[in-house]
Amino acid sequence: MTITVRKASETDIDIVSKALLESSRSGKKIGLFDLVFNTSDEQELITNLKRLALTTTKCYCHISNFFIAVAGGESVGVICGYEPRIATHEIFSKALEEIGFDETYHERIAAYLLCEGDVDNKTFVLDFIMVKDGFKNIDVLKELIGKSMLTARLKGYRKVQTPVEIGSVETEMMYKKLGFSVIDEKRSEYYKEQFGRAGIMRLQIIL
Repeated sequence: MTITVRKASETDIDIVSKALLESSRSGKKIGLFDLVFNTSDEQELITNLKRLALTTTKCYCHISNFFIAVAGGESVGVICGYEPRIATHEIFSKALEEIGFDETYHERIAAYLLCEGDVDNKTFVLDFIMVKDGFKNIDVLKELIGKSMLTARLKGYRKVQTPVEIGSVETEMMYKKLGFSVIDEKRSEYYKEQFGRAGIMRLQIIL
């Protein structure tokens, strides 16, 4: 199977919004965006995520940060790569405000913020990865991550990190196969109570 990777465009908004929702839930009953938008209605969440990915304000969820893996003419995988020094929490709040949501979401995601890693300005971050059912995860991920790391290099970055929930063994192992290693983890009983996972680890690769 030949896999090619290209930049996402607005025509990819359906698969990008699905990747945002599915990767944030990652097998859990609720994910980050259930709390941000204060609903677990899937259609409502997809609608809001589509709007968020297309705002004038380019937060880390913006469609311009995504790559699409294509095989046999079909979109089979998605990844987001962004620059935390540019796509800050303030920018995220501004993008949410643009679509009619205020900063009260901060209170609802307090458990997530407790376990979020401290990323410096010299680091490029990968997130919101999804591979369609029926396709081999490691093959698609290898192409998506390879393209993202090339982008990071061209932007002058030498470190690439990704957040993975503690207990997401399959995801952790896939990253390790691709050369990433765990650099730290943050645990919280509050996080475990809310999401059913112990916390978040960060994996990193040096370019």
